[in-house]
Amino acid sequence: ILPPDAAPKQESPMPKELTERQQAIFDFIAGIIRSRGAPPTIREIMEAFDINSTNGVRTTLAALEKKGHIRRHARLSRGIELVDQGKTTPAQYDTVEVPVLGRVAAGSPILATENIDSSVHVDRSLLPSSGEVFALSVQGDSMIEAGILDGDVVVARQQETADRGEIVVALIDDEATVKRFDPGPDAIRLLPENSSYEPIVVRPDEGIDFRIAGRVVGLMRRL
Repeated sequence: ILPPDAAPKQESPMPKELTERQQAIFDFIAGIIRSRGAPPTIREIMEAFDINSTNGVRTTLAALEKKGHIRRHARLSRGIELVDQGKTTPAQYDTVEVPVLGRVAAGSPILATENIDSSVHVDRSLLPSSGEVFALSVQGDSMIEAGILDGDVVVARQQETADRGEIVVALIDDEATVKRFDPGPDAIRLLPENSSYEPIVVRPDEGIDFRIAGRVVGLMRRL
């Protein structure tokens, strides 16, 4: 499954010859695709070839694309597609379109149309085998010690309960927040993963509209 803008294109010219470095990276990409059915991330290419920056990888990928060996899809986190003699050889994409939530209207179903801002494509292998999923863009640095940074997109399985210690998307009135779940006999605490922040404490007698929207199962980051 390719992104919506991946319309069929006319055949490209014969691929041009690669430098030794470009060939090595192309072979690495092709090998990963053969072995697991999906292309590597930019970070994986960086680590495999001791490249110090994402720009270094992007420059090589741009050269491979210009020379007709690959095609890139900006909307996919692993959006590299091999091209063979001008004919596309899909990288066995199996992706799911996941809705990205914006502001959530109080009392409305989490996946109600009015709550959805956009969507992202996520590798099916990264998602739970059952249940509806949604995504949420993270704002702020309250979860940095859990590896969740400002601007990241978390993917969550829709569910109304969670176990102690799980990272959840919680709704407080009509605001969504990502925190670690810590239920107690008299109150629920939503714990940040940043010592600069205090826990959010929710007590039943305070009249706050609180619910769990989902459990975080994955993370997407734009490099």
